[in-house]
Amino acid sequence: MIETIFFGIVVFLCMLAVFDLVVGVSNDAVNFVNSAIGAKVASFKTIIAIAAVGVFAGAAMSNGMMDVARHGIFTPQYFTFYEVICIFLAVMVTDVILLDVFNTLGMPTSTTVSMVFELLGGAFALALVKMVAGATDTAGQPLGLGDLLNTDIAIFMSVAVAFIFGALVMWLSRLVFTFVKPQNRSVKTILFSAVSATAILWFLLIKGLKGSTLMTPQLAQWIADDAGLIILGCMAVMTVVMTLLALVGVNLLKIVVLMGTFALAMAFAGNDLVNFVGVPLSGLDAFMDFSAHGNSDPHGFMMLSLQQSAQTPMVYLMIAGLVMVLALIFSKKAQNVVKTSVDLSRQDEGDEMFGSSRVARTLVRTSSRIASTVNRWMPMSVKNAIDKRFNTEQMTLEEGAAFDMVRAAVNLVLAGLLVALGTTYKLPLSTTYVTFMVAMGASLADRAWSRESAVFRITGVISVIGGWFITAAVAFSLCMIVSALMYYGSYVAMLISIIIAVALLVRSNIRYGRKAENENASLFTAILHTRDKQAIWQMLCEHIRLGNAERLRFVIDCYYSATDALLSEYYSPLRRGTNLIDEERKALKRQRRREIVSMRKLDSLTVLERNTWYFLGINSCQQMLYGLKRINDPIREHVGNNFPTVGAAYRERFVEMRDRVVAIYERTLEMLQTGDFTDAETLRDDSRALQRQLSTERKHMLDIIQNSNDNPNTALLTIHILQESQELIGCLRHMIRGMNKFAGAEN
Repeated sequence: MIETIFFGIVVFLCMLAVFDLVVGVSNDAVNFVNSAIGAKVASFKTIIAIAAVGVFAGAAMSNGMMDVARHGIFTPQYFTFYEVICIFLAVMVTDVILLDVFNTLGMPTSTTVSMVFELLGGAFALALVKMVAGATDTAGQPLGLGDLLNTDIAIFMSVAVAFIFGALVMWLSRLVFTFVKPQNRSVKTILFSAVSATAILWFLLIKGLKGSTLMTPQLAQWIADDAGLIILGCMAVMTVVMTLLALVGVNLLKIVVLMGTFALAMAFAGNDLVNFVGVPLSGLDAFMDFSAHGNSDPHGFMMLSLQQSAQTPMVYLMIAGLVMVLALIFSKKAQNVVKTSVDLSRQDEGDEMFGSSRVARTLVRTSSRIASTVNRWMPMSVKNAIDKRFNTEQMTLEEGAAFDMVRAAVNLVLAGLLVALGTTYKLPLSTTYVTFMVAMGASLADRAWSRESAVFRITGVISVIGGWFITAAVAFSLCMIVSALMYYGSYVAMLISIIIAVALLVRSNIRYGRKAENENASLFTAILHTRDKQAIWQMLCEHIRLGNAERLRFVIDCYYSATDALLSEYYSPLRRGTNLIDEERKALKRQRRREIVSMRKLDSLTVLERNTWYFLGINSCQQMLYGLKRINDPIREHVGNNFPTVGAAYRERFVEMRDRVVAIYERTLEMLQTGDFTDAETLRDDSRALQRQLSTERKHMLDIIQNSNDNPNTALLTIHILQESQELIGCLRHMIRGMNKFAGAEN
């Protein structure tokens, strides 16, 4: 019976490993495909195919299988089989939930860090239990944390290192190449490509093949002894190869970027992503050892067998590789995480995913002051020479690219070199941290962060870095709690944890699917990727028209919901309305930024002619949202305090006026949706007439108050709603006029 229960747990661990692999690929895909996708070196399918081959090769050749799961974090000889299973199950449950949440939010994080800190948290919890219980070693000496845990973990230093080197190398590279598209047959392009290819091959030898079946002790020793000779020989061969490729017309930078994509994908699969299988397979090994020698005593059988390194059958590696390849191809979340990194490093302005934070604003102001000071002391000749090399007006990007191939090559080559260097000297580098921060440092040095976008980009980077630290802290704390609950709650707690993990994972995927279905920014993306000014103008008019139509639909729904909640004395819609209004104001702010960025792609004369009318329309939408807040909040307070509702004598007239307001908004909404502004002036006249009716009704309501005994709070609230309704109609009139003139329907 005991063995059957643990066999079921191990089977669940293996099943959960499949989900973990999918989540891991969704997270780490950003590291090995974002540069190629951002520079548009090939089609998306080609890039994914090359990365998939690298992933499968790296997984199939790796036999390292995360020995850290067996004995890297805790000393298994002092832990029983039951304790080890508690740790492993808690790690897998915690990890799937944690990483799935980050990927759903589109935040890159480190799979290795989450796994390591989960193992540390789970082992720490049970180590405390053992110490309290007075556990001793074979000599009878009490065990301490130093005996039970291996805590030599320090990987966050890679964040600063990668960012600084990314900025420095990109700045030097841009001085050499400028933003002019490099000549394929030029000496500097051939040499740059040869050096980059050599660095990538070296990275493959050091990191990609480390721990693989191909890396024998003899080969590793030869690489270590003759590293200089190998690099020089590879450099000579690559120079000849790149020269020949240039002569036949092959784009050298594309070759470098695709080589780097393959190398990073292979290294990640062989060293990071396959780590997910380490925990369940370690649990399987532990179960096999317990079944053979445990005598059905899970609380007394010590895990001496986990002290040995794992020898993983090839079939397991190939299955893991296949799962990762399928996840890379079909995962929508992988594309979302890639979008985060590409957006934060793109060369031009666009739809900023992150808002503004106080820290980011402080950093931008401080950096601006420092830059101004440096500029004052820098000789004018030097300054002009540098500015000439960084003239972005000379930049020609591939259609739809976020940055050029020079930056993509620097991202991949430098990330590979830093990871290889850290591996060689056993420095605590995280591959996820390195690749992301190199890309951020390179984009900063490439002057991709303008004064108008820097605060948003920095906020995004801070959010991602904060997410990494939060990952470590949450992974440690959550796994520590889950491990302790499993230890004391026994099999019941294990079963509950399994059910919760599965339920949350299913719900997360359902919610993410709904969120993805609602996202529609294709029109703005098309504007950014179009150069025809006439086409941009037409798409911009459509973007503004449809965006304002969305605002009107929201105003109609929220206005009706708030007034209906007053009449029915239903509080929940009012509380929800407060949050929805705040979200809609943020959405309007994003819409406004998109449209201003789009206007910069038009002729200045066209923008100047229409600028006033655009802001009249968009500001009217903003005032509508403020009006909704001034309506919703007093009604919420009124209903929340259980004050009397609108009296029966006046209810019918109130509903009639409310419906007239909604009707005029509905007519305007239909006009925006169809794009037919023929009746624009008629709508404005009808709106003006409705304003007068609302004013008359408000005066009539004042007369009713003076001649009745109705509750004054309700009467004053009704008058307030009528007054704000007048303001809503006034905003509607202004918006109609602005939209009509902006689109050129009026002279």
